[in-house]
Amino acid sequence: MKRVRPLDRVVAAIALIVLAPLMIAIAIVVRSTSRGPAWHRSIRVGLGGLPFTLYKFRSMVAGADASGTRVTAAGDPRITRVGRVLRKSKLDELPQLVNVVRGEMGLVGSRPEDPAYVDLDDPLHAELYTYPPGITGPASVAYRHEEDVLAERVASGCEHEAAYRDLARTKMEIDLAYLRDRTVRSDLGMLAKTVVSVAGRRAGAAG
Repeated sequence: MKRVRPLDRVVAAIALIVLAPLMIAIAIVVRSTSRGPAWHRSIRVGLGGLPFTLYKFRSMVAGADASGTRVTAAGDPRITRVGRVLRKSKLDELPQLVNVVRGEMGLVGSRPEDPAYVDLDDPLHAELYTYPPGITGPASVAYRHEEDVLAERVASGCEHEAAYRDLARTKMEIDLAYLRDRTVRSDLGMLAKTVVSVAGRRAGAAG
């Protein structure tokens, strides 16, 4: 079973210090534009199938978990106006640097999943969770417009849960193929691809 690299935790700690002013500003905006806390906490499955608390900036209305499906597609009315910006720019995921410092996540890996969608009796799931989850990874980059993809599938008649489970399995297969042969160099490349992908998406939205 692989552990989070010490280098990831050091880089995350430095990033938290450097990005602290930005994160404080985001927290203030989130709190001042909609009712509820600045951070959102949710239980996710981590290394070895063990649960942990994932941190994000809140991008949905307070109580969203109890007012709809677990799956979020583009156009979901529970997403706040500020939340839409945070999701598109991926700034809502900055608090996950705390998870990396704590050793619950790495910088690169498969996105941590809701326990409702994890079956450790499934060989694919079982192998995937021998690696720590990450903030970004190949599937995250490949499906950077995931919410749009889900919205299209739902619009075509596919049920929310079924659409998400099918897409989640495809993403796991992509991530696992990468993780089996990952290196520090490949992870650096993946981080660079993520930055380019997010920057490109922001430029497209601005245009």
